[in-house]
Amino acid sequence: MTQPTDGRPVLLRGGTVLTLDDTRRVLTGTDVLVTGDRIAAIGPALDAPPGAVEIDATDGIVMPGMIDTHRHMWQTAMRGYGADWTLTQYFVWYYLEWGKVFRPEDIHAGNLLGAWEALEAGVTTTVDWSHGLQTTQHADAAADALESVPGRFVLAYGNIQDAPATWTGTPEFRDFVTRRTGGDLGFQLAFDVTGDPAFPEKAAFEVARELGVPVTTHAGVWGATGDDGIRLMYDNGFMTPETVYVHGASLSADSYHRIAATGGSVSVSTESEQSAGQGYPPTWALRAYGIPVSLSMDTSVWWSGDLFSAMRSTLGADRSREHLEAHKLGETVTHAALRAEQVVEWATRGGATALGRAADLGSLEVGKKADVVLLKNDASPVSFPLLNPYGHVAFQAQRADVHTVLVDGRIVKRDGALVGVDLPAVRREVESTVDYLRAQLGEEAWRQGMNPDVPQTKVLDNPYTYTTYQSDSTHGG
Repeated sequence: MTQPTDGRPVLLRGGTVLTLDDTRRVLTGTDVLVTGDRIAAIGPALDAPPGAVEIDATDGIVMPGMIDTHRHMWQTAMRGYGADWTLTQYFVWYYLEWGKVFRPEDIHAGNLLGAWEALEAGVTTTVDWSHGLQTTQHADAAADALESVPGRFVLAYGNIQDAPATWTGTPEFRDFVTRRTGGDLGFQLAFDVTGDPAFPEKAAFEVARELGVPVTTHAGVWGATGDDGIRLMYDNGFMTPETVYVHGASLSADSYHRIAATGGSVSVSTESEQSAGQGYPPTWALRAYGIPVSLSMDTSVWWSGDLFSAMRSTLGADRSREHLEAHKLGETVTHAALRAEQVVEWATRGGATALGRAADLGSLEVGKKADVVLLKNDASPVSFPLLNPYGHVAFQAQRADVHTVLVDGRIVKRDGALVGVDLPAVRREVESTVDYLRAQLGEEAWRQGMNPDVPQTKVLDNPYTYTTYQSDSTHGG
């Protein structure tokens, strides 16, 4: 196991540095020096302080740590289980049936695995959209897991088994907030607005305002949360620059205008929107309305847990829509509007802006927090040539190329291996949760949940099918 190097300066030597600063500078053959929890210097041939850990970044890319603004980490212990689900099947499984059997220790197992998974892929800040917190014991378990891992996390507290106005109003919730917030672990409230004209979520928004914490909400999910919810939030004054709208994929122009006017941002989970049906991944629309974007992975019960997949799928979906709209008019696209540089920015600086941390996260600048990722894989033929660094990150890189990760100046991954993790212990905890859930469901329900019925399809009649057919042998072939 690679050993930690806490407290020592770290010098990454000779990499291609994507600063993601205001001028989007790309610096070749450049060093990045980290002292304490800050970036101390960026430049060529920097002097190494005494005792510094020097890491060869030659032929690699040094970039800001990536930021995921929406991930249901408590579901990670069920990795891949729902690969063939629809959104309806997800809702039934977690909201109506089996989500309620999760114990605090199961929340802990999912969060622990999800937190290490994020770091391993170069995601240095993750919002745990934790809507499985049925009790404050569950919430304590979620927080304990996050605080045991050397990443940067935001606990977005939610409870899909109870109404937001109810769980935010309990003494137990207030006690949790008093005990567990205000430190390094970030905090948000996570709940959805159904669009009920009575606006039952109003009391929960008032609690968020009283506590001074942001709200993150699934908005623009087809058939679940839509324009009526946005209108209620706007009319009651609860749309703020800190509000993060997740998906935003099936909203009207009026709703997009309201989000833009109030300064909020949208967390786009393209793999999720493409597969589950919240609506078409909306970056093509968000660009038109000037709405800030961050990226997210949603849940590992379905999809991948890295932002390389998010960047790649987002570029593909946006460009597909651009071509589709042009083709409807009999036109063609000669220049792509969304560039690789933009999605890399959404995966880093965009997330920092959404979380109100742009002053110290999301870019590599002297004085900012040292959340740094080195992409370098000398054993891979895909590592060269390095011609277009942004294009390389967006289309070529994978989690296996994440060589080194620093969070707050601390090395948490080096030479392609996590630092300080006891993966066998994590595995045992996750296996215990899987065994428990499997026993709760029973083998038949377990198999059925993982393998939903395939709808019947009919192959269209083909008007070109031969009515008579002679084999080649008839003709002596």
